[in-house]
Amino acid sequence: MGERKSSVSRRTFLKNTTAGAAAASAAAGLLTAKAYAEAPGANSRLRVGFLGVGGRCQAHVNAVMKLMENGVNIEPAAVCDVFNRYREQTAQRIKDRCGKEVYKTGDYRDIVNDKDIDIVVVATPDHWHAKMTIEALRAGKAVYCEKPMTKHIEEALDVVRAWRETGQVMQVGVQSTSEPRWHKANEFIRAGGIGKVIQAQNHYYRNSRMGQWRYYALSKDMTPKNIDWDMFLGHQWDLAPKMPFDRAKFAQWRCYWPFGSGLFTDLFVHRLTQMLVAIGVRYPRRVTGGGGIFLEYDGRDVPDTATIIADYDEGLQIVVTATMCNNHAIERCIRGFYGTLSFDTSDGFDFLPERPQVVPRPYRQKGRHISTPQPKDSTYAHWENFVAAVQKGDPKACNNPPDLGAAALVTIVLGAKSYREGKVFELQREPGAANDQFTIVPGGESYAQQWEAMSKRRAAPRHVPGWNPPHKDPMFSRQIPPSYQKLEGPWPDENTDPAAG
Repeated sequence: MGERKSSVSRRTFLKNTTAGAAAASAAAGLLTAKAYAEAPGANSRLRVGFLGVGGRCQAHVNAVMKLMENGVNIEPAAVCDVFNRYREQTAQRIKDRCGKEVYKTGDYRDIVNDKDIDIVVVATPDHWHAKMTIEALRAGKAVYCEKPMTKHIEEALDVVRAWRETGQVMQVGVQSTSEPRWHKANEFIRAGGIGKVIQAQNHYYRNSRMGQWRYYALSKDMTPKNIDWDMFLGHQWDLAPKMPFDRAKFAQWRCYWPFGSGLFTDLFVHRLTQMLVAIGVRYPRRVTGGGGIFLEYDGRDVPDTATIIADYDEGLQIVVTATMCNNHAIERCIRGFYGTLSFDTSDGFDFLPERPQVVPRPYRQKGRHISTPQPKDSTYAHWENFVAAVQKGDPKACNNPPDLGAAALVTIVLGAKSYREGKVFELQREPGAANDQFTIVPGGESYAQQWEAMSKRRAAPRHVPGWNPPHKDPMFSRQIPPSYQKLEGPWPDENTDPAAG
């Protein structure tokens, strides 16, 4: 390994950093490499350590090397993996492209506890995400954590607490949140563009002759001699149960419940997070999930087909659905009382108005396409956004911060839990409690009763956070009952018409 150069302290780096994101792209809100290189404090080199470099992490290694080549003062500095081949190959790739040696280790703590590492990338199997992330945050590191943010619900809330307490910058790896379309859609919705939001749907359809995640090849050199199996399991920290070594469970871990949750956490997190950004909601009130292993009978645990339905106190529903055995997808859209936003376009979204008989004349719009610039590489754009937030020392500047990551994770995990246990789950809160302060309980009749009670008292509809249409008409986006509805109501006796008075 080459000589390790000391970097300035994290505190000094943040102190010297200024609001360089003002030079970011106006369309995407991203800090360009040129702007970063010219920003005050840019001479404080960011040194990156990668944890788990066998699969998805290669995209992050590439992004960091590209940032470096584009003039950002950042460099890959260390790699960690329990498989010696993975860490050796990744270190060699970095050397071949960047001309520098990096530190190699099989123990993540060597990187987390290294005072010269500024950023830690967590790209391990899901069951390790929370432990590594929390330790890195508390060690003063900025963290880029692949999705899902954690494996379990309480872990997600623990990460949010650590993020808030440490004030560190953290990005969750749903890279599509750095696509401007979702943020532009949120502006459109909050301005009343589709009226009262009712329902959204998204998907992740795939098909594979060999079965999902079986395309991660098994090799003869995957042996206990070359892989630290105990560290992979993390059983001494109760991350996964102790079990015999198995190549499939190492390389294709997404197929097995102890390490991941299949399409729920690998794919649904992507699609749900997009909808949470666009609509503006976070935690659901009620979640149910269904599905099954309908074709992929290859020894896996996780379903090949599933659907999650999440209902929100804001008065709307989000559906996320998929099968791994067919690639014909449903429409990606958000439905409102006055129109629909459709995201089945190459950029931006389409506004599809409801028929004019439904929409009052002052609020009628023509259908149109709203174009937003889309990044060529969403992972690279996500890293630009992350680096800009680190430069500013602003934990809230990331497009996928932990509080958003936790909301998506809680919903998805409850969907998987509902599928496995055959139950509906609800989030209960005490009056005045924060959004992320809740108790999970079995679903009951009170959920439906609240909507029935609102109907009986002719309540005003609930709206998404930030709802602020320019129209001040209190009847905007509300139904108008026909005049004959005045004839409704119970008769105290057969001779007394309630409409007579």
